[in-house]
Amino acid sequence: MPTVEVTHLGDDDFLLDVREIDEWRAGHARGAVHLPVSEFVARYDELSAAAPPNGRIHVICRSGGRSAQVTQYLIQRGVDAVNVAGGMQVWAATGRPVVTERDEPGQVL
Repeated sequence: MPTVEVTHLGDDDFLLDVREIDEWRAGHARGAVHLPVSEFVARYDELSAAAPPNGRIHVICRSGGRSAQVTQYLIQRGVDAVNVAGGMQVWAATGRPVVTERDEPGQVL
C-alpha cells in the first residue's frame, strides 16, 4: 500500500477526504475534496471530475483504515493514489489547520 506521511504533503497536493458527513462537518483539511466512503463507488465520477488529470490522489480519513480501502480501490483502477498515514488525527496533531465548512476552526471526530 503506497503511503505518505502528513508532513510530506504540500499545499498543492490533491487531498480526498473519505470520512462521513458528520466527521467532515466537524472539521477537515482546507481545500480537500469530500467523498464519503459509504458513497464512494456510486459517486466515483465526481472524483474523476475533481481530480487533476494524471495527478496523484492523497486519500485521508480519521486514522487511515477507510482511506487505505479507497486507495486500494483506486490503484486497482490504475489511478495514482496514496494513503495518508495516520489520517486526520495526525493531520491535526502536527498542527495543520482543521476547518469547518464556514472556514472556522474545526475538530477531528
